[in-house]
Amino acid sequence: MPPRDNPRSSRRARRLAQGGGAVAASLALMAGTAWACPPEPGAPPSGAKAEAQSEGSGGHSGHYHRAGATTTERSESIKNVRRVGGVPDAKGAISLMFIDYGHGRHKRTVMYATGQFGLKAYDITADPRVPKLVGQLNMPGMWETEDTDFDPKRKIIYLSRDPRAFGGTTATGESGVYVIDASRPESLRQITYVQVPAGHTTTCVNDCQYLWTGGPSKASWMPADWGGRPVWVTDVRNPAKPVVHKDPIDTGRNDGKTDYTHDIQVDSDGVAWASGRGGVRGYHTTGRHYDPLKRTWRRASAVDPVPYAGGGLDEATTNSTFMHNSYRAVGRTRNQAADPRRWGNGKLLFVTEETFNEGCANDGLLVIASLRGSYDGQGWRSTPEKKFRLQTVATWGVAGKEGSDPDPKQDDCSAHYFDVRDGVIAQSFYSQGTRFLDVRDPTNPRQIAYYRPADAASWQPYWHGRYVYVADNTRGIDVLEPTFR
Repeated sequence: MPPRDNPRSSRRARRLAQGGGAVAASLALMAGTAWACPPEPGAPPSGAKAEAQSEGSGGHSGHYHRAGATTTERSESIKNVRRVGGVPDAKGAISLMFIDYGHGRHKRTVMYATGQFGLKAYDITADPRVPKLVGQLNMPGMWETEDTDFDPKRKIIYLSRDPRAFGGTTATGESGVYVIDASRPESLRQITYVQVPAGHTTTCVNDCQYLWTGGPSKASWMPADWGGRPVWVTDVRNPAKPVVHKDPIDTGRNDGKTDYTHDIQVDSDGVAWASGRGGVRGYHTTGRHYDPLKRTWRRASAVDPVPYAGGGLDEATTNSTFMHNSYRAVGRTRNQAADPRRWGNGKLLFVTEETFNEGCANDGLLVIASLRGSYDGQGWRSTPEKKFRLQTVATWGVAGKEGSDPDPKQDDCSAHYFDVRDGVIAQSFYSQGTRFLDVRDPTNPRQIAYYRPADAASWQPYWHGRYVYVADNTRGIDVLEPTFR
C-alpha cells in the first residue's frame, strides 16, 4: 500500500489544507459515525489483508495483494501509447470521474479522484494533460471508493465506505455512503452520511434517484449461510435524507446461495448488471417487463427489479467464480465493443474476473460470454445440483503476453476495471499495467498497446477525449495518449 496521511490529532485533522485554491474539508465531516483512528502510514486497514486472503479461491483479495519479492529489478514496457501527463499527488487513487459544468465556451470539466485520501478535484479544462488541483475533502484512511458514481445533473458524488475503512474490519466495521455536494468543485461539501449494511461499491440506478450498494464479505451479524453481502437499495431522491430499504436484493446469486455482490454497471438500455461471486446477472429497474421467475408481467423498480438475463461463468474457462464488473454494449453503445452486425445488439457480456492464485497464469481474466439461453431466469434457478452457466466466447490474461513482467515469481496479474471505446478495451491489470485490447472479434481479443511502468498498480482506466486517464494506486494518475489510432 502506498503511504497515506495519518493525522496525529483531531485538531490537526481538522485543519484546512490548501492547494491551488482548494478548500479541504477534514475528518470532521465524519462526525456522528463510529470508527477507529486511521492505521499507521503504509499499513493496510487493520486485519484487512488477513481477511482478504481468507476469502479463499475466487475471493476478492486483490485490493490488498501486491507482488512478492522479485529476483530481478522491476522492468517497464510500453507500446503504442505515450504518457503525456500525470498527477503524482493523487497517490492512493482508486477511481476517477469527469463532471462537466456550464455549456459552450463557458464549459468547464473537472476530474475527480477518489482513494485512500478521500476526494480530490482537478480542473482539466485548460489543458487535459495537466490536471490542476482546485478542491478536496481530506478523509485519510478512507476505503475504498472503488468505481465511485455521481449524479451529473445534481452534481452529487456518492462515496462508498467499506467496513474496512479507518481501521475497521469486515466483521465489525461500519459501512455506508457519504453524499457529497460537488456543485462547486472548490468547496466540496458533505450533505449527509447514511449507514448501509453494505459499502464496498455504490452505483446510481434510475438516473441517480436510487443507489445500489454491495459487498464486501459478510459482517458478523449477518446470516451464517451467506458468503458475502448482497445489494441494499437507498432512495436518494432527497439527497439530504437518504432512505435505506430494509430488505436486500440480488440474493441467492451463487447457485442459490446469497453471496458477495461486488459492483453494478448500468448499460445504455438501463439494465443494471450485478457482478460478484457466482457470476453476473442483469435486472430491469424501470418499466413493465415479463418476470421469468413469477411468470407474469409486472412493473420493475429499483427496490423490486425484474430479472432479465445472466448467470454464472463456466469454471472450466476461468480461474474462480468471482466476477468483479461487467459491460454490455447495447443500444446507443452497441458499436463500442464487438461488431453488432455479427454478434448482435447486446448479446455479449464483457466481464472482469478478479482473483489471485499462485502463478500469474492462474490470476483473474477478461472473460467474454454469451447471454444466449439465459433470458428465462436460468441464472436465478441455478443450484449446486443443477448448475446453469453462460457460454464463454473467449478469455484474455496477461500471463506470457507481450509487455508482461518476465519475472517468474510475478503473481500480481489479475484483471481489474476496464473502459471500452470503438472496439478497444482499456483494462487495468494491477502491476502488469494497462492493456489495450481490440475486441471487435470477441472470439480473439488482440492486444494492440500496453503501458506498464516499473511501479505500476493500475486500478481503473478511463477514456476521456483523446486521452486515457489511469487511476494508479501507487503512481497517482497517469494521462496516456494512444498512438495506435
